[in-house]
Amino acid sequence: MVQTLIRALLLSCFFAVPAAAQPLAKELFGAKSTGSNQRAAPHGGYAKGCLAGGARLAETGPTWQAMRLSRNRNWGHPEAIAFIERLSRFAAKQKGWNGLYIGDISQPRGGPMLTGHRSHQIGLDIDIWMRPATRLNLTRSQRENISSISMRRSKGAFVNQNWTRAHHEILKAAAKDKAVARIFVFPGAKVQMCKDEKGNKAWLRKIRPWWGHHYHFHVRLNCPNGAAGCVDQSPPPPGNGCADAQEWVNNILNPPPPDPNPKPVKPRREYVMADLPKQCSNVLSR
Repeated sequence: MVQTLIRALLLSCFFAVPAAAQPLAKELFGAKSTGSNQRAAPHGGYAKGCLAGGARLAETGPTWQAMRLSRNRNWGHPEAIAFIERLSRFAAKQKGWNGLYIGDISQPRGGPMLTGHRSHQIGLDIDIWMRPATRLNLTRSQRENISSISMRRSKGAFVNQNWTRAHHEILKAAAKDKAVARIFVFPGAKVQMCKDEKGNKAWLRKIRPWWGHHYHFHVRLNCPNGAAGCVDQSPPPPGNGCADAQEWVNNILNPPPPDPNPKPVKPRREYVMADLPKQCSNVLSR
């Protein structure tokens, strides 16, 4: 018996499946069309994890519509769904808005996506369109073909004529929500908000400049209380971040000279299940 066990262990060492030959995690998670039959829990980090017991955002609600339904990415942790409900109620009170158009949240069980995002893996990232939700009766077909609108000018150094005070107020309400960790938006929008805000600017700390994010803004929620397997992002740097955003804008307007000896960029390896938290295998099987 002992010899048989030793032989089995040796064989497993010699014939272990290399990572390159394992199925990609994004293919396994992308194949799931419903959430797992588990209590809601995020496992891992925003860019390396999965979601147990995901909740599906209704395609249409009193003050929102989920967009691009063919992607089946309107799933999130219940706290993400609750956040969308309360922020969209606030947005519906703004001039020219009847609510929010919601882009990607997560796949039904989170995890790496077949296309697009590196994050959005634990049901706590939400893309919210910049386009005012003037109609909340769009058909599925219309939601596949309508697009958001860009807010940027000069490669993101400034806002354009589409930017309104309502955008400012909606982002402010999101940033002041205690569940929110960070909000990503293009640099010119952050600078404009810093200029326009006349009161206490402490809430601007959560709004961080990042490339892109001019058709939508990206809300990242904190790990829920008691979610032991969830890895929070480190808090933003101290201060309101306005000077940092201005530096981003300055670099857009006056880009530094290219590095004469750039270091080669190593391509990112696609995740396999062994890269994710061990709980993710159970999420796939339930």
